[in-house]
Amino acid sequence: MSHYRRRPWSLMNQLQNELNTIFDGVPGYEAENGEVSDWAPAVDIREEAERFVLHADVPGVDPKDIEITMENGTLTISGQRHDSKEEQKEGYRRVERVSGQFFRRFVLPDSADAESISAQSKNGVLEVVIPKQAKVQPRRIEVKG
Repeated sequence: MSHYRRRPWSLMNQLQNELNTIFDGVPGYEAENGEVSDWAPAVDIREEAERFVLHADVPGVDPKDIEITMENGTLTISGQRHDSKEEQKEGYRRVERVSGQFFRRFVLPDSADAESISAQSKNGVLEVVIPKQAKVQPRRIEVKG
């Protein structure tokens, strides 16, 4: 006869761990804060010699409705796309464009210059430019004798 030890909560813990793993990779969901957004813009990030350039697709979002913050090495882009009340009266049969709040977070490398970040929105594309810090050149230290 084999010995079996019952652990009634182990299945619940396993399920919670699996759910956390699933949602860790989902844009627009922050497990530690419990924040969920209605949609998440597609983002491309390119590294150049002197800077990082981030492009986010935010069609239909007014630039005044976008907020970009930098805190503890994390860049957060958030905002809201408003649905038009007039369009809903036109007898639509299908609505696929999502409205509501969005956000994306990105951990920046140590080489990023957080004080010089700039952003602009044009034709539904948000461009965030993150300059790199100037490299510190090695210097020779004279030994006096």
